[in-house]
Amino acid sequence: MEHAVSTDRQAEPADSEEPAEPQPAADGGPGTGSGEAPSAGPQAASEGEAEPGEAQEGEVEPGKAEEGEVEPGEEDGEQATADAPEGTGEAGEQAAEAGAGAGLSEAQAELAAQKIERERIARRKAEREGPVDAGAKLSGKAADLLAAVRAVESGAKPAAVYFDEAPAAPRKAAPAPPPPRRTAQAPAAAPSADTVDGVRAVLARGGAPEALAAPAAAALGDDPAGRLAANPWLLLSVPAVRPTQADGFARALLGPEAGPGDERRTAALVGWLLVQAGLKGHTALEAPVLEKALAQYGVPEPAEALELAIADGSVLVFHEPLGRPVGEDTEDAGTEQPVRILVGLEGPAMAEESLADGLARIAGTFEAPADWEKAATGPGAELIRAVAGHGLVTHTGGEAARAEPLALLAAARELGLRACLAAHVPSAEGVTVAGLLSGAQGPGRDADGRFALDLLIVLDAPQLDVEAAAALVESVPDGARLVLSGDPAVLGSAGAGRVFADLLAARTCPLVVSRVPDPGPLGELVSGVGIGELNQVEAPGKEVVIVPVQDAGEAVHRAVQLVAESVPRAFGIPADSVQVITPGHGGSAGTRALNAALKERLNPGPGRFGGFDPGDRVVHVPSPGRALPARVVSADAQGLHLDRAGERVVVPKELVESQVRHGWAITAHQAVGVRWPAVVVVLPGDAAQALSREWVYTAFGRAERHLSVVHGVDQALPHAVAEVLPKPRTTRLTGLLSALATAGGQPE
Repeated sequence: MEHAVSTDRQAEPADSEEPAEPQPAADGGPGTGSGEAPSAGPQAASEGEAEPGEAQEGEVEPGKAEEGEVEPGEEDGEQATADAPEGTGEAGEQAAEAGAGAGLSEAQAELAAQKIERERIARRKAEREGPVDAGAKLSGKAADLLAAVRAVESGAKPAAVYFDEAPAAPRKAAPAPPPPRRTAQAPAAAPSADTVDGVRAVLARGGAPEALAAPAAAALGDDPAGRLAANPWLLLSVPAVRPTQADGFARALLGPEAGPGDERRTAALVGWLLVQAGLKGHTALEAPVLEKALAQYGVPEPAEALELAIADGSVLVFHEPLGRPVGEDTEDAGTEQPVRILVGLEGPAMAEESLADGLARIAGTFEAPADWEKAATGPGAELIRAVAGHGLVTHTGGEAARAEPLALLAAARELGLRACLAAHVPSAEGVTVAGLLSGAQGPGRDADGRFALDLLIVLDAPQLDVEAAAALVESVPDGARLVLSGDPAVLGSAGAGRVFADLLAARTCPLVVSRVPDPGPLGELVSGVGIGELNQVEAPGKEVVIVPVQDAGEAVHRAVQLVAESVPRAFGIPADSVQVITPGHGGSAGTRALNAALKERLNPGPGRFGGFDPGDRVVHVPSPGRALPARVVSADAQGLHLDRAGERVVVPKELVESQVRHGWAITAHQAVGVRWPAVVVVLPGDAAQALSREWVYTAFGRAERHLSVVHGVDQALPHAVAEVLPKPRTTRLTGLLSALATAGGQPE
């Protein structure tokens, strides 16, 4: 058999043509006036599947109703500098007038405006109308929806086969979004059988499938049957339901009343669009972007409709200043400062504000009783000195730079301080962020509910979404220090927000940039990718190997050969320590195809435990954005027993299909925060559209000793490294932090 490790060959950079937008499917839904775009995942344009619990893998653009629609938050150069829609700025104007009279700061005036806005929202909610009478039954479209939902619920097909998005977990769209800090809350109680039966009856009146009853009841909260009867478009609160399907259900219940401009439809659509944007990382959307998306879903007067949704309390509106502040001592004195109008759901919006307040609190309340100067020696000296004088510090660097926070941890403990290190995934040095928040790991909490510690160091900070970060920061006690450390070049969080990047951009706390480079040919290669250069590095020990392939079938064959034979033989690394990484789950060389081939070679078996056998390498996804490597031990009536880094975990049998998948091959998003002795990155030809600089940087950087690249994308790889940058996320944290720093007189 031919040896799979070939000599180093690196493609030269060259331009490649951008992929075309997917063509919209024919639309048959009532009241939208536009078609639904087909799936377009990163691995294969024909499949575009997304795994349960992974908001970022294989996604399509949120709110794509027809060809040419702009992704929310990504209008080309468009800024929302116009005034707020009539009726939406009343609270802000009142607060501004009050603030001017009282001499309030800009940040304080904004908080006052939000308080007035929320009071008005509460009044409007109390005035909502009651249920309306039902109409006729659905026709053939309901049958398609029923078949789709049954297939998704049974696990026969992934959700993205039928729908453009497959959200990771039920999220309330509108008018009552979920509260912030879900990560720190106990799971909501399951709805009662009577409640589910009530929802089932309403669904039956509209011809919708009964399989939606339980998820709809869970998503809609109090009185779900009454709320659904009053507003059939709340069906959009159920994952995998699309606007055209909700339109059909509404027309069946309401008859001619179910028009495209119905206020209830608009409110639900606005919430749904914001939820889809959240899956792409946005915490809010600019008003013009949201209006354009509403127009593409057939809303006749988008600006007016958005104004009504805001007045109804479905969403919150924010006015964010653009550019430098206009003051009396500037040449712009007397002119009105431009603003952009942002719209967001209450959960992420309030979490973002809470996070900003918490970070400002930590920065301003730290104490310095310890003699840090004596500890400021060795590789972490600069970081230790920064922590000695500040309550909030950021730290950036590659894999080798992780030694500096570890040195800080050791120094703090030598000084007698209560110090804790938390990371995105399990590590030998500390706890996980999820374990710390849940109380399962870490120092525990004091009488006030805050962590009983003096210093918290968080690694993998780019993986913090806004709600997890808010829960974490709120739990840090006054007087304690917080260090957020990470590599800003890796893939971002699976949830909404760009916490670490926003904090770096705000420049409201010290930043320590590590000067420790990642060593060897692998470090040289990854460092080059980080600055947009795909260099051909000297690898005398075969640390980096390029394996060219012609098609997906050959890519799978070569990957299996590398894992099972070539890498173990050439480097003495066992197959269990070789990780395969590929851009997507679907396609002929996605994780599903690769895992099937690798299981057949490395651990063949009938898969009698829900497709798994003892000894299978798996990935456990207990919540969106957390993919934890594990191994199957056994199964019984309780569920699937896993060994997760020495910890025994039982996944209930009803959750196995949604939370566990084979793990010989994973995606780069799932690999963030973990490293393996050897990594095989598989890049089949149909993966070209999924590649970006941060994806390549993350995937290549997972290897400690050896990296093999099964290369079938030709010039798309150097093009992605040089030119395909991360998609921007629309967030508010940078502005909030800057405003608070200015109000508090803190130097930036």
